[in-house]
Amino acid sequence: MDVRRAAERYRGGDPEAGTDSRHAFSFGPHYDPDNLRFGVLIACNEERLAPGAGFGEHPHSHTEIVTWVIEGELTHRDSTGHGTTVRPGDVQHLSAATGVRHVERNDGTVPLVFLQMWLVPRETGGEPAYRTVTGIAGSTPYAVPAAGAMLHVRRLAPGERTAVPDAAFVYVHVVRGDVRLDGEELGAGDAARVTDAAGLEARAVTAAELLLWEMAAR
Repeated sequence: MDVRRAAERYRGGDPEAGTDSRHAFSFGPHYDPDNLRFGVLIACNEERLAPGAGFGEHPHSHTEIVTWVIEGELTHRDSTGHGTTVRPGDVQHLSAATGVRHVERNDGTVPLVFLQMWLVPRETGGEPAYRTVTGIAGSTPYAVPAAGAMLHVRRLAPGERTAVPDAAFVYVHVVRGDVRLDGEELGAGDAARVTDAAGLEARAVTAAELLLWEMAAR
């Protein structure tokens, strides 16, 4: 198990434009050849947008992009004609396929915080696709079959335990609260990269919310 702390993330964004980015993996100018990916996960970016701030239209291709809103509301528009407001508890999934362009903004009056995760598909090509799903917390994971991955969302009361999926690769991200995992205490923004996970449990020290990526072998 490899624990990465929130304070170790690469910082990015533009404070004057109201954007603050915190990257868990090698990203843009923060090139780190020893931190390019874990399983099929190549990005886990915590984005903070002030009211009125956002990312202008930009392209993606051959990437499965999954977004989890933590606070506020995210406005999404893309070149396939989708326009959506994504709220806490919603999973947004954009399959970039051969190419898509999109805009992400905070059109609300309060700060927006969201986590965006990029996964490598098993095969390239295809047509872009978009969907949002609500209410996946609990026992029902969100599957990303194109990447051989599943996202589990767990909300825990203090002292509550939850099983970590047995898998070749498991990425555990603490959204909020404090959690103990295999002797390590993780706080908000911390993550654990677990290889060949088997029989692990996470226990909430305080009320907590976790995202767990279950990934097959690459």
